[in-house]
Amino acid sequence: MSSSNGTINVAAAEQPSSGKFLAFTHAGEERKYLLHLPQELPEKAPLVFMLHGYRGDARDYMAELGVKGIADKNGFALCVPQGARDVKGIPHWNARLKISRTDDIDFLSKLAIQLQQSHRLNPARTFVCGVSNGGFMSYTLVAERPDVFKAAASVIGTMSGYTWKHRSQIQPAPILQISGLNDEVVPYDGSMSRSGGWGGAPHQQTIMDFWSKLNKTRTAEVVQISDRTTAHYYRKGTNDHEVWHYKVKGFGHRIPGTRELGDTAFDIVWQFFSKY
Repeated sequence: MSSSNGTINVAAAEQPSSGKFLAFTHAGEERKYLLHLPQELPEKAPLVFMLHGYRGDARDYMAELGVKGIADKNGFALCVPQGARDVKGIPHWNARLKISRTDDIDFLSKLAIQLQQSHRLNPARTFVCGVSNGGFMSYTLVAERPDVFKAAASVIGTMSGYTWKHRSQIQPAPILQISGLNDEVVPYDGSMSRSGGWGGAPHQQTIMDFWSKLNKTRTAEVVQISDRTTAHYYRKGTNDHEVWHYKVKGFGHRIPGTRELGDTAFDIVWQFFSKY
């Protein structure tokens, strides 16, 4: 769910990547992913997964969001996998939805473990972020596979109805959420349709309160980032976990840019992950 035609709204874009898909066999099917490894990457470097939105193409996300430059600058491995097709033939991530039987929880977890082993990456510093449907999947992964994914960031996504319903089983984990308050695709007020298993989670603030309480954060700070954006930081939680929540006024279902956030969304994602 990046946009109805699968395009990505970003203020500035790199030239298209020359990267080629790599193959990973899962459940008898060939799955595809892109991998970017900065030069002279040290052993035990972090691994960050970026998950595209509904209808998305991993190649666009690798090419257009500046994430390779962020990885090069900060020294982490970047994996951008490609979602399988749902019952309508649309690329997606199955965050415990009803639109496919694809086991993306197992696929992404096993891919992460293989990359950790093959490239000597740090299992304790493997993180997942996603846009829209990728954000849904990021919550589901950190909820169900905290042994693999140690923190999650959701950009204009939220929790699926299933993941929220089963929240009593979730362990503490650092969480970042970036939300447009006028989002009509993933409404901030939790009024998303339950069709297909998407809806069922409540108001986004209720979700963030849940994560703040789960992580036993003890301080809260509100910072005015721009005329549109306030950042809410919940700190000093279990194992120094934090919960960050960026709220962008008058903003719909697209990725906020530097005008709204003061930095790119994925620079902020890495600032968050780098704490762990």
